[in-house]
Amino acid sequence: MSKICIDPFYHHVSHTITYVVTDLATRQSAIIDPVLDFDIASGTISTHFADMLIEHIDKHGYEIEWILETHAHDDHISAACYIKKNRGGITGIGENITKVQHTFKRLLNLDESFQCNGEQFDQLFADEELIKFGHLNIHVMHTPGHTPACVSYLIEDTVFVGDTLSTPELGTASTEFPDSSATTLYHSIQRILALPNCTRVFVGHYPFTDKNAENQLETSVIAQKRNNRVVGGKVTLTEFVQLHQQRHINADTPALLLPAIQINIRAGNISPIEGEDNYYIKIPLNQL
Repeated sequence: MSKICIDPFYHHVSHTITYVVTDLATRQSAIIDPVLDFDIASGTISTHFADMLIEHIDKHGYEIEWILETHAHDDHISAACYIKKNRGGITGIGENITKVQHTFKRLLNLDESFQCNGEQFDQLFADEELIKFGHLNIHVMHTPGHTPACVSYLIEDTVFVGDTLSTPELGTASTEFPDSSATTLYHSIQRILALPNCTRVFVGHYPFTDKNAENQLETSVIAQKRNNRVVGGKVTLTEFVQLHQQRHINADTPALLLPAIQINIRAGNISPIEGEDNYYIKIPLNQL
């Protein structure tokens, strides 16, 4: 009998999935990759999706122990700060978030007050670190490639891989993020595929097209080995890089990359107020 309950919540606008994982013995929950709603045209941030997560927690009498990020996302804004302020929880991310912070502080010319030491998060996780979760452990695996700071969270027989792996028919996520690497991604995926074949794999991103798509959130290590269009069938590193590049050759830069990253490297905190209670995001211009 499973010791954990997994409740997925799909964010339709960004095609991302937030997971509420609960230790059934203690009713302690970990929220993985929570999302805030953001309308880029009007610059409006709202909390409808995050409030739905909180309502679920309250309805079932759970207590939030962890608010975990698999990486600094480029397709949505994190709700980690909002949830922590309203229901508590410890925010955490892989320790290589500092590399992402340095990169974007330089690219966006962020104010000197912004520190690139990860202090915006409650905890930074080292590779192979074990963190307590109710009566259980969460095993942190560094799985960079999609971004330099990606991690996967192994809980019991289940691994939450963020954007490191997609479902078998989709293959893998792109590597358009600054300092991303298809070669590094290949080696990270091999770590996941080295887990027991029965390990359940939950992906962080999926473009749902029908009512049955929620069944495709979960795959397994053996299914990835057998059926993944990019990494299955014992593909070599050279073959993977070629396949990956072919699949993503025309990939566009995510529309929310620059707006989202400025908030996500702050653990979901909005940048400091400027002027009379105004908040801003910075968009660098590329001259032709």
